[in-house]
Amino acid sequence: MAKREEKNKFEQQRQRRLEQIVEMGIDPYGGRYEGVESATDVKGRFKDDDDSQQANSAGRIVLLRDIGKLIFITLRDSSGTIQIGLSKKLLAESWKFIKLLELGDIIGASGQLGKTRTGEITIWADNVTLLSKSLRQPPEKFHGLADIDLRYRQRYVDLWANPEVTELFKKRSAIVSTIRQSLEDKGFLEVETPMMQTIAGGAAAKPFITHHNSLDMDLYLRIAPELFLKRLLIGGMEKVFEINRNFRNEGLSRFHNPEFTMMELYQAYGDYNVMMDLTEELISLLVEKYCAGPVIEFDGMEIDFSRPWRRAKYADLLKEHSGCAIDDIKAIRAKAKKLGLNESEMDDMVVINEVFEATVEDSLVNPTFVIDYPAPLCPLTKRSKENPDYAERFEMFIAKMELANAYTELNDPAVQEENFRVQLRGQDETMATMDEDFINALKYGMPPAGGLGIGIDRLVMVLTGATSIRDVVLFPLLKPASE
Repeated sequence: MAKREEKNKFEQQRQRRLEQIVEMGIDPYGGRYEGVESATDVKGRFKDDDDSQQANSAGRIVLLRDIGKLIFITLRDSSGTIQIGLSKKLLAESWKFIKLLELGDIIGASGQLGKTRTGEITIWADNVTLLSKSLRQPPEKFHGLADIDLRYRQRYVDLWANPEVTELFKKRSAIVSTIRQSLEDKGFLEVETPMMQTIAGGAAAKPFITHHNSLDMDLYLRIAPELFLKRLLIGGMEKVFEINRNFRNEGLSRFHNPEFTMMELYQAYGDYNVMMDLTEELISLLVEKYCAGPVIEFDGMEIDFSRPWRRAKYADLLKEHSGCAIDDIKAIRAKAKKLGLNESEMDDMVVINEVFEATVEDSLVNPTFVIDYPAPLCPLTKRSKENPDYAERFEMFIAKMELANAYTELNDPAVQEENFRVQLRGQDETMATMDEDFINALKYGMPPAGGLGIGIDRLVMVLTGATSIRDVVLFPLLKPASE
């Protein structure tokens, strides 16, 4: 209650200052402001021996020191900060207004560029324009574990209160841009496919359901773009990719957000080996460009990205870490029971995969391609010609997290239709619909292809050192705030 009363007191004070500014005939929310130069550019062009330099910057007041007839303001824009010097001598006619400025206000300031006695580059303003009055008291300390939830809820404050957060999201943007450029250089075409779909397909996950009023039909926010991207292969687009959102109606954790960004691509005449090479090359490029070296620290782990990356078979890893052979289902069920899994209600293949996840994944710290998954787990994947019990699929793990998933794509319509039928057995109504049009499309002929999906959010986590997916998503989904 005391905190709320103090908050109201500060807001009332700011409201009174706003009213005083309006009474002076000043628009507290400004308008177009010409000739703005970034703080970084202003400081970069400063010359010690030139007294004629002028500058004009705009930004938010993040520090204000009022020492009577002088006020020093630290102004922050998207590039960094610059100091503004306000002198009563220079600003006599507007000094009353200047004294009403507060932390959080957005202003423009122009004047002569110089240095203070301490050597700080400063704009000695002869003109100050109020561009937006802040009516909320800025947080004294917005950073730190105690305020982590508030930072996510009020990202608009977090970004300017904690410059390192802005830098992280700039880095994310650069990473995505590099991915795009790299793929375009390889001849891939960026495309967009539907976010709302009549059938929830392309992955095994629970969808979000919405309703289209005009057509009076339910639609699903997509769980994956896969089946539409494959339609483009059939149409003759031989290399396509999409970077966009997927939606899965599942739990929240530091590794999961229901709305997440995926890069998915398909290459005609490729296979999962081509996808492995592409993945290793692409992520190695990102590490080289955005990390200090091939060995990085992440969440208490040392990760070595030196090439070549390990490629290990699913069955071999299962044997190595669980002690069970993949074809010894009795031993695997005993192991599952020992791990506390409710194996009695699970299909054999589900038990095998649950034991794999429980015993293997925590050992996969350095980049590792887990290859040749059991075929029943992979309904959209071609089976190995050497052993049809296994599918030509890999998942790529870094720091105990799955970051990528890839297949040699199944392009036999009869096999695909049968796999769909098997997959749909026992599923709830939202997932129990066959994508007949996709089967029809396959009957026209899809070229042999490799397909790859990379989770952008998790990849950015690793490359930036962020240990929660919420740190790399600007507006993560959160539980309603408690009172």
